[in-house]
Amino acid sequence: MFSYCTDPAALSGLTWLSCYLTTGKHMALYWSFGTVLTLLAITAPTALALGFAGASAARSRIRPLSWLGKFYIAIVRGVPDIAFFLFFVIALDQGIEYLRHKVKCPDWSEPIRQGNDFVVCSAAKMPLSTASQWQHDVYGFALAVVTFAIVFGAFAANVLFGAMRAVPHAQIETAEAYGMSPRQAYWRVLVPQMWIYALPGLGNLWMVLIKATPLLFLLGISDIVYWARELGGAKTARFTDYPHPDWRMWYFLALLVFYLGFTKLSEMVLERLTRRLSHGQATAGGEALRKAAT
Repeated sequence: MFSYCTDPAALSGLTWLSCYLTTGKHMALYWSFGTVLTLLAITAPTALALGFAGASAARSRIRPLSWLGKFYIAIVRGVPDIAFFLFFVIALDQGIEYLRHKVKCPDWSEPIRQGNDFVVCSAAKMPLSTASQWQHDVYGFALAVVTFAIVFGAFAANVLFGAMRAVPHAQIETAEAYGMSPRQAYWRVLVPQMWIYALPGLGNLWMVLIKATPLLFLLGISDIVYWARELGGAKTARFTDYPHPDWRMWYFLALLVFYLGFTKLSEMVLERLTRRLSHGQATAGGEALRKAAT
């Protein structure tokens, strides 16, 4: 990046370090922090929407819909996260290619399953072999987002379902007695009040989601863990212009500082949000705010 970085062998001290930290691979490391933040920004609201849909379905008076919501919560929560991640990404990818294969290659006569291999026509591949690298990266990232959203959506559904049950049922009965329909009581009485009960669980789930982002490395995405391991490993002059010993400890220490700082910022935001939602609520937090005001 700097003009004096043309001959790394002639550099030393801070000059060497400034050139080393601005190489192309280090730029990829810095970009991967944006990848993690983008994953969180997309996954969190998507998982919350899936969780709300799942909790609403589980609470539904329609039996099949209620069973479907409870099944979604139970089946995803009952499988270890890492097993679900590794299985679902492969299953989703092969499912997409299978459907494309049936549409684009109807005359294919060979079996798709050939031993341990999954073989489809070249036109059904996702992405196509002629696709650029960024398309492969976006496709892999999209699969990761869907997987994260489904897994954490199930946990969010369980939290929201419990929060819905925590709202005093007498308030729902009173609303219906005053002429509200069940739908109106749900949206005007239950939903506004449930968030204060759900926030502690959703806050913990957000923290778990932050800590789960290194699973991107297992899904084949070059995230911050991948680059920390790649750049921190010992390098000799034979393989790089900037040889160095094993520095993985320092790279992972930087990741530790990043995650601790991000979780601390999240705690501060969640604390302010809790105080905001506690106003006027018949909870311990609401009572504390009322006492502090008087």
